[in-house]
This record gives sequence, structure tokens and C-alpha cells, in this order.
Amino acid sequence: RWWRWRRGCSWRSAARSPGLDSPGRAGPRAAADPRVQMPCFHLAKCLTSAFPNVHSMSRFHHTTPAACCYSKTQSGEKYTDPFKLGWRDLKGLYEDIRKELLISTTELKEMCEYYFDGKGKAFRPIIVVLMARACNIHHNNSRDVQASQRSIALIAEMIHTASLVHDDVIDDASSRRGKHTVNKIWGEKKAVLAGDLILSAASIALARIGNTTVISILTQVIEDLVRGEFLQLGSKENENERFAHYLEKTFKKTASLIANSCKAVSVLGCPDPVVHEIAYQYGKNVGIAFQLIDDVLDFTSCSDQMGKPTSADLKLGLATGPVLFACQQFPEMNAMIMRRFSLPGDVDRARQYVLQSDGVQQTTYLAQRYCHEAIKEISKLRPSPERDALIQLSEIVLTRDK
Repeated sequence: RWWRWRRGCSWRSAARSPGLDSPGRAGPRAAADPRVQMPCFHLAKCLTSAFPNVHSMSRFHHTTPAACCYSKTQSGEKYTDPFKLGWRDLKGLYEDIRKELLISTTELKEMCEYYFDGKGKAFRPIIVVLMARACNIHHNNSRDVQASQRSIALIAEMIHTASLVHDDVIDDASSRRGKHTVNKIWGEKKAVLAGDLILSAASIALARIGNTTVISILTQVIEDLVRGEFLQLGSKENENERFAHYLEKTFKKTASLIANSCKAVSVLGCPDPVVHEIAYQYGKNVGIAFQLIDDVLDFTSCSDQMGKPTSADLKLGLATGPVLFACQQFPEMNAMIMRRFSLPGDVDRARQYVLQSDGVQQTTYLAQRYCHEAIKEISKLRPSPERDALIQLSEIVLTRDK
């Protein structure tokens, strides 16, 4: 039923305003035109009813059509770039991760340390330490990050990297972050073992924290990663269920790690369950928006920018947000989705349909709404530079080009 919001609305003319030519930016018309707002509200309500436990978008109809992200500091203190602010607590991040691995075998050591070369964005550790400081300041105005909270940042990056190694095996990927994947250099069997070893090292570091609540929170991430991969291997014939399936997969594979890592540091720094929920909701919404934009970039960026091949999802048979939205304008895509773009020419045809449709713009707009919700949540905390940096990170999620 939820797809019916698309019919009879004037989205197309609004979405093609000049501000939407860029893949990560929404122009002012997209944010202010009520013809654009209302379809998304109907979409939000339908998604909430279809998938209430993970994607709660029901409060969107209470928001104003103002821009969803702020560049201006709200705390009154001198503002610093969020990445510079976060790196204060992450000096030696990758060296510390390599120490956690403690591997004596040379080849296995090379495989496990391959992606911990300091060239990644460290997006997840940055969010984690900023959230830790924001929650500590909110609770008792403490300006320090606890050692256990910093450990969560390391653990989050280790879990994320282990999942990348395993994903590349499943997808038979040949490049990642601008270089060959572990499975292409050392083979699939050894890559699987390397991913397992990174995950086991993360588990040992987690156990060392000694907080059973935090252990429970982060072990949920590992379960979600596996369940998300199984969801990605399947698909829904029913169009009405297809988008909810996609969003559930997106939460489990991407957003769960960010959401639960944020919740873990809030538990370590503040006893208030309300703060724990704020941290979780911020991470969940930013995480989903991050993946939605990643799915947009698969159609709008070049391979050099992304550090991996573009149109990769189509080649893997995956129907992401831009494809599902485009399918409403080009119903002939349904057959291609169900056969997972397996026939010759399917990938090229599907890509052209997406670029001719408003799929990219609508997916970008949906990502904006998730970021809006993230900002609503984090704004409940006491003003601080770290809280404002988390607001700014929401904007960076939407405007990134790789």
C-alpha cells in the first residue's frame, strides 16, 4: 500500500530543482514545497506500520519544512571541525587496534592489518567518541572520555572491518578503499579466517570492559550483521513489502553498529535510560541515512571517487532505494528485480531507468528525513561542542561524495 503515495503527486517537478543536481544535496525547494513534504509523510506512516520496531518515522509529520541540518554551532562555544574534534581522543587508533590483534603468523598478521592502515574515514570511531563526550557532559559536565568508552570506538571499527572482509568474500569483490581486497590477494578461505580473527579480537576487547550490559548491546550488532546479510540474499515478490525489506536490511547491516555503539558509550557514561535511547536513535537514523546516500553514490559517483566499482549493487542483483523508487515510474523493472538483474543487459537497462527517474532524488530526500530525526534526538542533550559536531556530521553524511 505504501507505494500509493507516489501516484498523483507532483514530486517530479519539485525534485528536479537545481539544488538536487548534486547527489548529496537537497535544494531549498525540496525542503519547503508541501507537494514534496506530504508524500514523504504518507511514506513515513506506511513504513512505520510495516516495520515499527526498527524504523520509527512516525514523528516526521510533527516537523517543520525547515532544512534538516545545521552548520551553525548551537552551544555558544567555539566550534571545531567534527573530525578534528573527534581525533583528539583517537590518536593512535590504528596502532592500538593492531596491538589488539596480537598475531604471530606473518601472513595472517598482514591480512588482518591490511585495512587498518590509517587511510579509512574512521567515521564510526569519530561518532562514538563524540557521543561519549556529549553524554558525559550532559550527565555531569565531565570533559573526559573514559578508557572504556574509547575502547568501544576501537571495537566498532574492528567489527566494521571484519564485516567488510566477509562481505567482500560473499560479493566476490575485487577492490575496496582504492586497493585490492583481502580475498583477491590471499584467497577466499584465508579472507574468511582473517575476518573471524578480527571479530574474535574485538570480542576479547569487549569482554575486557567487563560491563555485561555493554557486552549484550554490542553482541546484538554481530547478530544483526548476520541477519542483515541473509536479508540481502533474499528478496520480496510483493512490491509493498520490498522497501520495508530493504530498510530492515539497511538497519541491520549498517545502522545497528552505529546505533548500538552510541548506546554502549552512553551506558558507560550516564545512568539515565533516556540518554541511552537518545544515543541509540541518533546512531540509528544517521546510520540509515549514511547507507541511503551510499546507495545513491553507487549511481552518481565514479569508481575513482568511491574506491570501489560503481553499479556494484546492480551487478550483485540488489535493488536499493534508487531502484525501488525508479520502479514506480518504470514498472518493467519489476521483472528485472525479481530475476536479480541476471539477464544480459539488465544492469545497464536498470541503471538507465534509475538515471531517467527521480529515484536518486527521492532516496536523497529520504536520507534527509532520517538526518532530521537524528538531529531532533541529539538536540535533546545539553549544548556542547561535541553535540554540535554530531549535528554537523549529519550534514556531512548527506553531502559526502565518497
